[in-house]
Amino acid sequence: MKLHPSSLATALALAVALAAPLAMAQDALTERQVHNQLEQQGYKKIHDLKFRDGMWRARAKSADGRSVTVKIDPRTGEAYPDEQVSRLSETDVRASLSTAGYTHVHDVDFKDGLWRAKAENPAGADVKLQIDPHTGKVIGTD
Repeated sequence: MKLHPSSLATALALAVALAAPLAMAQDALTERQVHNQLEQQGYKKIHDLKFRDGMWRARAKSADGRSVTVKIDPRTGEAYPDEQVSRLSETDVRASLSTAGYTHVHDVDFKDGLWRAKAENPAGADVKLQIDPHTGKVIGTD
């Protein structure tokens, strides 16, 4: 059977389109992987590791010996300690959310090392967001 070049191109385009969401989807880290990531970031005596509200959470000792509560990005393993300072202002966070397609942004607040906000996502659904204090990117949703 001989394939016509346009049929081959159509089949290839369809295969790429169907595979794209799979390539973009990233598996969440397991509890063991999160624990290992925290150790690699210098945390010790890690305990109470739980997944809640779209983020991993744990209690641990920081490298300087302080007891901290950390929230962990479930895709990257990056830890956000509760005593962190934000590099972004509320206006910066609102602008970042707007460019990401979120609308009706409200209740923007910096708490426990993360920005939080409520908004409508690009599909129009109401969501609660957790936002990276350095980049303004959404790292968790409820």
